[in-house]
Amino acid sequence: MTTLQQAPPAAEPAAPVPDDAGRPTRRIFFLIVLAVASAILIYPFVWLVSASLKPRDRTFSDPFLPWPSPFQPENYISVWDAAPMLTWLVNTLIVGVVAALAVTLSSAFVAFGFAYFRFPGRGLLFASVLGTMMLPGAVTLVPTYLIWNSVGLTGTQVPLWAANLFGSAFYIFLLRQFLLGVPRYVFEAARVDGASYLDLFWRIALPLSRPALIIAFVFELKASWFDLMKPLIYLQDPALYTLPRGLKAVVDQFYQGGDPKWEIVLAASVITTLPLIAIFFLGQRYFLQGIATTGQRG
Repeated sequence: MTTLQQAPPAAEPAAPVPDDAGRPTRRIFFLIVLAVASAILIYPFVWLVSASLKPRDRTFSDPFLPWPSPFQPENYISVWDAAPMLTWLVNTLIVGVVAALAVTLSSAFVAFGFAYFRFPGRGLLFASVLGTMMLPGAVTLVPTYLIWNSVGLTGTQVPLWAANLFGSAFYIFLLRQFLLGVPRYVFEAARVDGASYLDLFWRIALPLSRPALIIAFVFELKASWFDLMKPLIYLQDPALYTLPRGLKAVVDQFYQGGDPKWEIVLAASVITTLPLIAIFFLGQRYFLQGIATTGQRG
């Protein structure tokens, strides 16, 4: 009588061994590509700073040298004498902050409505809002001017920010996508406790969407800070100029006099750019967090 021998259990397949040999090479390659891309993006600003510290006859010489030679920091003193830079800087700050706050709050209010309420035709209405982004700004330029002229506000700073009170399609889309990721039971629990719809927006939606609000605020502040078209159309008084409009006036003045002082213009351009760089670094943590979390919303 023979006994059946039990076959040994099949050996489990070995786990794949991670390929650690190529990791240092890939990491070095990635760092090199990142360094090259960063240098390409930073170079224009480095050149701007370097050229603004050169004398007039050397402004455009040696464009690939990151340091000015000869060094002339007096350009940053002369720029305050050549133009009322402080007044233009204050005007730009006021217009930019008011425009950014107006479009952020108004867009958040509309985005909350699209994210929270369920009603027939909501998708069609939201698609119509997004469709306005396809409309070129040049199409509405003349009608918008006629509207502001009919109410007597041309020549003032109001047209530079008041249109933002009606929201922006891009920011409405951005904030709606963020609010869709907030659990609905959070709002329903507040409704059960007696909160009004305005309370839902002000006490729940706004605090929870702070990263996305910061993104909208920074984007619009940047757009308003460097906007030249609207100040060029609506502003005639130099005391009301913003920085881009003032720099345009300085360039025109130098050309009319036959003496383009590019070192002054470049120094003024650096002064114009530095505040936004500081604002970005101050809000960098919220800014990057808002980009990451907004991209995850469905």
